Parts: sequence; structure tokens; C-alpha cells
Amino acid sequence: MADVNRGNRPLSPHIMIYRPQMTSMSSIMVRLTGIGVFAVAILVVWWLLAASTSESAFAGIDGFLRSWFGDLILTAATWGLWYHTLGRLRHVIWDFGYCLDIETAEKLGLGMFVGATVLTLITVLVV
Repeated sequence: MADVNRGNRPLSPHIMIYRPQMTSMSSIMVRLTGIGVFAVAILVVWWLLAASTSESAFAGIDGFLRSWFGDLILTAATWGLWYHTLGRLRHVIWDFGYCLDIETAEKLGLGMFVGATVLTLITVLVV
């Protein structure tokens, strides 16, 4: 193998080299909320399966989902669903070639956090 001087090669981009930016953090959050919403979807499927099997199975999962902790999980899942939806919408806008400059992209990232929070409050208050 050739003798390669590895000390002079540039480092590849890494999360610890660059400071966190709004666009990178919002992109990471879109992925995390997607995983979280999938996990809560499993709870919903469990709730539906329990409803179709027995009264005691349904009472257990329904009691959990109606508890304060279940309310907390479902509220967080609502926020995650709204955030993930707004993130996907942002990517559709980017796919059309709009809002790609850094200033607008950062505003969209901040708007996703604010928008998901406002939409979650509206959802919780209406339902």
C-alpha cells in the first residue's frame, strides 16, 4: 500500500467541529419526531387491538392513555406530529427551489418550532 501522510489530510465534517445551526438542529428534530410519532403509533395500535380483544385489556391501556402521564405522552406526540409535518412541508418548499438562502432557511427552522407549539396548543384546546 502507498505511504500516505494522514496528518495533512483535512478532517471530514463532524458535529463536534461545527457549531450547531438552526437548519441542522431542525433537521435532526424532524428525524427524532418521526421516530417518536412512530412509537406513539404503536401505542394507538395497541389501544385498538385491546379494544377488539377484551374489556380488561382495553381498560388497562385506556387507563394508561387517560392518565396524566398518558396525556403528557399524547401532547408531546401531537407536538412531534405537527413539527414533523411542518418539517416535511419545509422540504417540499426546498424541493421546488424556494427559501434556500441561509437567512430564510433559519427563519423557517425557527418557524417550525413556534408553529408546532401554536398548532399543538390549538389542537389541545379544540379537542
